[in-house]
Amino acid sequence: MAWPDALGPSRLMQSCKTVSASKTQYDSGTINANCQPLRVCILHNSHMHRILPPAALAATLAILSLSCNASDASGWQRAVQAAGRVAPEARIVVLDVSTGRLLAANGLGEAAHTLAAPGSTLKPLVLYGLIAAGRWDPGQRIACNRRLVVAGHSLACPHPPAPPFDAREALTWSCNSYFAAVARTLAPGEWAGILRPTGLLDVTGLAASEAAAEFREPRKADEEQLALLGVEGIRISPLELAEAYRWLALRMAAHPDSPATQAVRAGLMDSASFGMAAEASLGGVSVAGKTGTAEGAMSARTHGWFAGLAPAGHPQVVVVVFEPAGRGADAAHLAGEILAHAPSKERR
Repeated sequence: MAWPDALGPSRLMQSCKTVSASKTQYDSGTINANCQPLRVCILHNSHMHRILPPAALAATLAILSLSCNASDASGWQRAVQAAGRVAPEARIVVLDVSTGRLLAANGLGEAAHTLAAPGSTLKPLVLYGLIAAGRWDPGQRIACNRRLVVAGHSLACPHPPAPPFDAREALTWSCNSYFAAVARTLAPGEWAGILRPTGLLDVTGLAASEAAAEFREPRKADEEQLALLGVEGIRISPLELAEAYRWLALRMAAHPDSPATQAVRAGLMDSASFGMAAEASLGGVSVAGKTGTAEGAMSARTHGWFAGLAPAGHPQVVVVVFEPAGRGADAAHLAGEILAHAPSKERR
């Protein structure tokens, strides 16, 4: 069967994971990731139910069913348990992108009550919001001398020497100088409006009781930079970070051709392929993700984060790893272990 590009199976599999009240919705049935009742909406701009004959529509729904079945909760729990044996102190959360359902966790109670500085995991969320709002040009290039210091904090970039970065490259290599320049464009009082839509600052309802994020609105240029770099002024839980990356996945799926999606999606894919989060790709599953490293509120001991979307091309799950003692690379490595044991249908 020849599929028009806009209506091909891959586009429709992506669409089964997004709902937008601003577009016409077509009620296709009652399937979800674990064959439990869920109304699934296919986004379309060309009235696909009038264009596709019944046989083609039936075939499409069969493909959608297979796609949505890929988020196998028991399979993900086994993968997470295997990783938990390697790093029992790690907080791990796996969410279904389409439904927001918690598929698997390690240390859920600790994850619900752990609040820590997010480090560089904030960068994709803020970058997406600013580009989408027309506040930042993803083609703008910023030079980095790898020796950034902000308010006494040494934030030297670990990436190799390079020409000035654009948005995609800066995200790939997590360039602090680039994102400090982005932060300097923000005015005092803007931060809550940028972060709150992502769900990062609110409890998620994924656990019986949760600690709410701690957030202090930056008032000075130094505070703006430290906030965007995830160093000071904000502490979040692994559950809140997972919810925020689910928001990001849904926004990118709803606006696949926007400049914000193109820059952030490519940067996250490159980061997990050969950039700062490359350890996450060692599991053999395509993943788009970001690492973060920050110091604790009361000590200089660092903790590490990884937040990722898999499979990278059409995300079905969010994977968040928090290592209470370590660095972002350690969390990415553990994410690679999880993905190595992921349900087989996620391997595409």
